Amino acid sequence: MPNKSEKPNPSPTMARFATTHWSVVRAAGHPASPGYRQALETLCKTYWFPLYAYMRRHGCDRHDAEDYTQEFFARLLDKHALRVADPKQGRFRSFLLAALKHFLANERDRIRAKKRGAGRRALSLDFDDAEDKYALEPIDRLSPEKLFERSWALTVLQQVMARLQDEMCSTGKQKLFEHLKAYLTGDIASVSYSQMADRLDMTEGAVKVAVHRLRKRYRQLLREEIAQTVSSEDQIQQEIRDLLTALAHCR
Repeated sequence: MPNKSEKPNPSPTMARFATTHWSVVRAAGHPASPGYRQALETLCKTYWFPLYAYMRRHGCDRHDAEDYTQEFFARLLDKHALRVADPKQGRFRSFLLAALKHFLANERDRIRAKKRGAGRRALSLDFDDAEDKYALEPIDRLSPEKLFERSWALTVLQQVMARLQDEMCSTGKQKLFEHLKAYLTGDIASVSYSQMADRLDMTEGAVKVAVHRLRKRYRQLLREEIAQTVSSEDQIQQEIRDLLTALAHCR
């Protein structure tokens, strides 16, 4: 019989939250933390394009949007602003967008691009395809805020799909993934399981099982991705609902 003075072992869910909820944000706010570089790369990868798209829709031209994105992240880190990001105050992306609006209000007309980043190491942000991605956004139906939400949602889904692809490829299932990934996006409604079975030289039942497993793992990875910047199980559910809403607005 366990000693009553001993604390119970945390559940798997509690243990996962202890290591993922807001951990990326906290690590990115503390340069001395072991996961600082990886955390910073994660945040930049997830949020740079949604912020870029917001500024383009807000009226910035391409070059200003690039400069402001770089400068915003540099200022955010220089001033250790991520240290004050508090999960109790709401979603991290809301904190980030509010910080960007404050930055633009104070800096847009005062700082020139050639003066930005003096003495700093530029962040690794790949703007090469930014305008191509921005050109695919709805032209006039979305406000800058709605476009930010949509871009965030699409970025999260792209990252989840990339993680799933890496997992499948690492286990020698790249061909299976390439054929079945469309069942995750709804792009293959006209292809039946029996037709896919013929393509893959599998039974129809085996294809159904493979699709079920792929969808299950996709949902798990989506929850893990979302969990990095929320602080409770309920908030994960709300973030997923918000993600779906953001995508529905552009249809």
